[in-house]
Amino acid sequence: MNIEKQIEFDKIKELWLDTAVTDWAKERIKEVYIYTSESELRKELNDTTNARIMIEKLGTPPLQNITEIREVLVAAKKGECLTPYQLERVETALVAVKRFKDYLARGKDYQNSLAYYEENLNDVPFLRQEINGSIRNGMVDDCASKELSHIRKQIMKCEDDMKQKAEKILRANKECMADNYCTLRNGRICLPVKKDYKFKISGSIIDKSSSGGTLFIEPAGVAQYYEELQLLRISEENEVYRILYTLSACVMEAYDEINENLIMIEKLDFIFSKGKLSIDMDAVLPSINTERRIMFKDARHPLMDKNIAVPLQFEIGGDVRGIVITGPNTGGKTVAIKTVMLNCIMAQCGLHVTSREADICMNNAYLCDIGDGQNISENLSTFSAHITNVLQVLSEADKESFVIMDELGSGTDPTEGMGIAIAILEELRKSNSIFLVTTHYPEVKEYAEKTEGIINARMKFDKETLSPTYQMVIGEAGESCAFYIADRLGMPESMLKVAISASYGEEAVKNYSFHNAGKTVTKKSTRKISKVNKKKNNTELSTKYSIGDSVMIYPDKKIGIVCEPVNEKGVLRVQLPNKKIWINHKRVKLHVAADKLYPEDYDFSIVFDSVENRKKRHDMQRKFTDEVIEKEEN
Repeated sequence: MNIEKQIEFDKIKELWLDTAVTDWAKERIKEVYIYTSESELRKELNDTTNARIMIEKLGTPPLQNITEIREVLVAAKKGECLTPYQLERVETALVAVKRFKDYLARGKDYQNSLAYYEENLNDVPFLRQEINGSIRNGMVDDCASKELSHIRKQIMKCEDDMKQKAEKILRANKECMADNYCTLRNGRICLPVKKDYKFKISGSIIDKSSSGGTLFIEPAGVAQYYEELQLLRISEENEVYRILYTLSACVMEAYDEINENLIMIEKLDFIFSKGKLSIDMDAVLPSINTERRIMFKDARHPLMDKNIAVPLQFEIGGDVRGIVITGPNTGGKTVAIKTVMLNCIMAQCGLHVTSREADICMNNAYLCDIGDGQNISENLSTFSAHITNVLQVLSEADKESFVIMDELGSGTDPTEGMGIAIAILEELRKSNSIFLVTTHYPEVKEYAEKTEGIINARMKFDKETLSPTYQMVIGEAGESCAFYIADRLGMPESMLKVAISASYGEEAVKNYSFHNAGKTVTKKSTRKISKVNKKKNNTELSTKYSIGDSVMIYPDKKIGIVCEPVNEKGVLRVQLPNKKIWINHKRVKLHVAADKLYPEDYDFSIVFDSVENRKKRHDMQRKFTDEVIEKEEN
């Protein structure tokens, strides 16, 4: 029994998830369910209220999903050297902590208890400033240390000197060059020297053109600068690693403070997500009691548009533990019981409720049987699944439970269903749980009226507009209005009389005022079914002509002999002087019957078979042979 899905609390959680920022808060929202500790529940509701007040006073909190740096912290704790990118993530997280810390500090002006969580946050200013002063754009900045700054200046000077030296040689030997500019090959500055002048330029051949006509030579004077540049770059790399290891060590030392920040931010993200949801739903703080009392004033379903939803007034408690709600279909009975239970569950999960005022008792379990419930995989009918679910609910219901059941006793024979509905109500009454049920059975209404601890309620219905008002009236039994609705929608008087008589007897028919008196069912023209013509029986045709009959073929009036009788398609085969043909029986007329032309048991193969086939057939009758009788072409 998936209670969250049946009453749509899963959809509330989807909206709730959108208000959270951190992964941890989202996971907690998915798993959250009712609190059974009164002190814990009151604290959760108080946190939700304070979060909403702070958001309304100071705006949305500057929360960020900084939990990704946990992996960075683990790497630092292992003694690994963090990359500039990882260090920037740490700095970003610390900046987010500082912003959130400042946000909470402002809340102290309103004496908001959540604001004092600010004292548990530490933005580690020394580490934040160190990283900020050393890392820029994903790399170690020049000003990270004096040594690094000095080395990089030397590198720039060496690269400049190397380029100037190469250009000087280029200008002095223009006639030897294929181009008038220097180029980089394999990280070295080279001159594009013509092949014929390769011995005029002192240096090392680094590369050559695809045609082989140009050699790229690094001059000997430039090579000296290159060696110096490589040594400087090694020094730069060593200094960069020294700085990164130093910063990584600082992160490792601040591991506990940063980790505590993450835990606190995740916790506060969960709290503020409840405040955001309260604002989004325009919800209010409910009162909590343990005295088995539920009261709502102007309650509405959290998923319905508040500008459209009709406010629900509801109260149960004291001597009344059960309410039987009746009324017409689409009258809002199911929405009403869902609204009550959904708001109760939200309150017991520490959320505000969508009501102008609410007083809600704590329950140890929320149980329900709503909807079709047909289980195809287990081969259960609607009624079987309904009873299976009801039995499970009854086995768990006790004096601290809240139960709702929709269309009690439905899905089977009305008489037996009514009996089962009363039996279920009696068992719920004995369990002493709070319960709401909906039904159409008049006998159940009578039972509720006579039984102590149970009262009737009805959903109002506007008979003029044939539309429900979605307003509940507790203490009055409702009617289904089925005959009235059917009458107003055009059901003929004759049909309604049959229905009323079958339900309440002939006397009830006399007392009913028909809106459509004298009206009958009007039959509309419909499309006709086009049937396939059945094939004629060809048994008579097949016996009409026999093999050997002499027939006349029209319109040519040629004489032929039947060699194959009429088949199921009405076609027979006729032997003409030089050929055999297939022809429709309608084009053939009997000329002379075979029994008048040939003696009894005459061998017609003499007439129709070729000499070769007759010889082969004769051989087959006497002995085994490999010969094949060839079928004649038409």
